[in-house]
Amino acid sequence: MLTPDAIKGKASELGFDLCGIASAEAFPELSFLEEWLQRGYAGQMAWMSRTRERRADVRNVVPGARSVIVTGTLYNTNRPYGDEQPSDVARLSRYAWGDDYHHVIKSRLDDLLEWMHTTSDRPFEGRAYVDTGPVQERVYAQYAGLGWIGKNTCLINREVGSWLFLGEIICTLPLAPDEQGLEQCGSCTRCLEACPTGALVEPAVLDSNRCLSYLTIELRSSIPEEHRSSMGGHVYGCDICQEVCPYNQPAPSSSDAPWQPRAGLDLPRLVDLWRVPDADLRALLKGSAMTRAKLVGLRRNLAVAIGNEGDPDSLAALQEPAADRPSISDPLVQEHITWAMEQARKT
Repeated sequence: MLTPDAIKGKASELGFDLCGIASAEAFPELSFLEEWLQRGYAGQMAWMSRTRERRADVRNVVPGARSVIVTGTLYNTNRPYGDEQPSDVARLSRYAWGDDYHHVIKSRLDDLLEWMHTTSDRPFEGRAYVDTGPVQERVYAQYAGLGWIGKNTCLINREVGSWLFLGEIICTLPLAPDEQGLEQCGSCTRCLEACPTGALVEPAVLDSNRCLSYLTIELRSSIPEEHRSSMGGHVYGCDICQEVCPYNQPAPSSSDAPWQPRAGLDLPRLVDLWRVPDADLRALLKGSAMTRAKLVGLRRNLAVAIGNEGDPDSLAALQEPAADRPSISDPLVQEHITWAMEQARKT
């Protein structure tokens, strides 16, 4: 018989660390999306506006939906946090060190959904999503009892912290929901204070236009000059608001193979990553979440990070002949190389 306990047990077998169930309702928190979009906080992420109606309620995604099964997967690995890393290391968000979580988690969710179909004594409709679907997954994760939405906008679990991949199965089965997770940030404001660009404009409200994750991944044009120095050594994403969170100090680490750092992404030096030929860099990033920024975007970010580092040898590398790195000749990359060299002259 397909029960909530049976589903959670199977989810654990498949490698999920957390699993809970929420009702497919129009929870109050879902309505803030419209205001967030109106404030312009989505930046150039136009798909957020295009899918606003579907994101407002999962019943717009799966008609007749009754339940949302939410899973959480710990991806933290046994590596030092940003401030503990050498200054010449490229800062890469932890989630991107290993394999692309979209594919790994989706495969596990598909297995869970298939098992549900074979176990259920009644037919039902169901659809699995991992991040890319039009679902406000943190809201449903909170109502599924996996944790609460913290002031850094991440889903935080008291026991395992916030280094979590979320996934969900929206289905028409009427499953008993779990108790909603209650906010436990209290008076702590470490994440708001630590954000180098002030992207957390108020508790649990993020202005993507200022967020280093958005600037280094989603933004396809020039990085605004007022934010370049604040990037420091960040090349792909930013984990600062999670690194300073008390619930991640320390957070448990996962030994799950897909999340372990690839050899070339295991605390690489900025200059070493810059010198990797385009073909080799594409091969390194294949099957990784880091393909999202595209090669030119990654080169752009590396140029800014090297400019912030200010090491003479690394700066010299920006101007080395590079027949095996044609992406460097892209005007967008050249603009940021010029900025990096100008930074060096100012110091």
